[in-house]
Amino acid sequence: MTGKTTSRWRKLTRFIGPGFVSGASGDDPAGIATFSQAGAGFGYGMGWTMLFSFPLMSAVQYISGSIGAATGKGVAGNLKDRYPAWILQTLALLVFLSNTITVGADIGAMGAATALLIPLQPFVFVVAYGVLSVLLISFLKYRTYSRYLKWLGLSLLAYVASAAAAGTDWRAALTGFVLPTFSADPKWLAIIVAILGTSISPYLVFWEASQEVQREKDEGDSHHRKALKDHPVSGRHERRRLRADTIFGMAVSQLVGAFIIVTCAATLHQQGHTDIKSAAEAAAALEPIAGRLTSLIFAAGIVGTGLLAVPVLAGSAAFALGEEFGWKVGLDLTPRRAKAFYGIIALATGLGIALNLVGVNVIDFLIASAIINGIVELPVIVMMMLVARDRKVMGDFALTWPWRILGWLTLAVMAAAAAGMALTL
Repeated sequence: MTGKTTSRWRKLTRFIGPGFVSGASGDDPAGIATFSQAGAGFGYGMGWTMLFSFPLMSAVQYISGSIGAATGKGVAGNLKDRYPAWILQTLALLVFLSNTITVGADIGAMGAATALLIPLQPFVFVVAYGVLSVLLISFLKYRTYSRYLKWLGLSLLAYVASAAAAGTDWRAALTGFVLPTFSADPKWLAIIVAILGTSISPYLVFWEASQEVQREKDEGDSHHRKALKDHPVSGRHERRRLRADTIFGMAVSQLVGAFIIVTCAATLHQQGHTDIKSAAEAAAALEPIAGRLTSLIFAAGIVGTGLLAVPVLAGSAAFALGEEFGWKVGLDLTPRRAKAFYGIIALATGLGIALNLVGVNVIDFLIASAIINGIVELPVIVMMMLVARDRKVMGDFALTWPWRILGWLTLAVMAAAAAGMALTL
């Protein structure tokens, strides 16, 4: 590899940062199950939801990332400085509960998907993936671990391949992507709410901000957090980088979601297989319709995205709780220096494993997780918006009007989704 090529590669890998990882982890096995249900149940006509939710999730993630980069503290740490402790502690505990349920669902889906590839009992893989996730996030150096997460994001390409192998009607798929279709079916409303909940989730907010803090700390003084509001020259460059990284990451996330919808629309929906309960079930159901290759590609994508998402889910819960309760937090710290932080990561993952081993139907618990996310997301967005517009806190990173409008619009949409969820229940 020539020096010029190496330089370009380094610039590219530096450009791809927390925004990309957050977007990719949003397509976790639980999210894949949601997109599979949308495509199987309602066909190509659900593609527009990916385009609709893209600017909303981009706004929320950009705002959270800006808070972390500008202040040198995560979302929970900033909110702690402004609001009553009991509010933030309650929200942090709810995030932990919701993330633990989703970790359980993701690990369960990964185990079931791997059992389609390797003829062993799924619980073997459930334990293996859970333990592997904890070991990787605990003992890899941050620079190595962040690169690992970026490379795992390439597993999302499996869904591009699966759509290509599924015999997709691309004209119908494109029409569904740009022309909204609506239905009076309560299941349709439930899927819309689920898609918004998957795309705009509290755990992504806490993770994005914390990773921006980690990034600036890693590139600055090794002993101090680098708040970009105190470095206006580099801050302007980083703001552009953050905006591009976030928009790119969210675009990849929604494009992959669209390919999953298309794959299931072209196969399961066309064959009348409209009731999908999990990502692994979707992968298994694809085989007799679209062939073993499509099924295996789909299953491999579940494993890859799960390996990316499980540490993010457990890590975001640890960041939220750790910042709120004043613990030492950070992936640059060793488990010995941040016992409580890594203890939460291990606890969330261990409970997720346990949910699968005791025979709990974790997929059913995702409904409870979605409700919790809806409860947490609304006040978190409100409080983030108030922090992000404050120049005393944010300096030159204070939100401009276009981002403020998108942020408040996202809040209105999420409030409507929460009301819709109440109706569907």
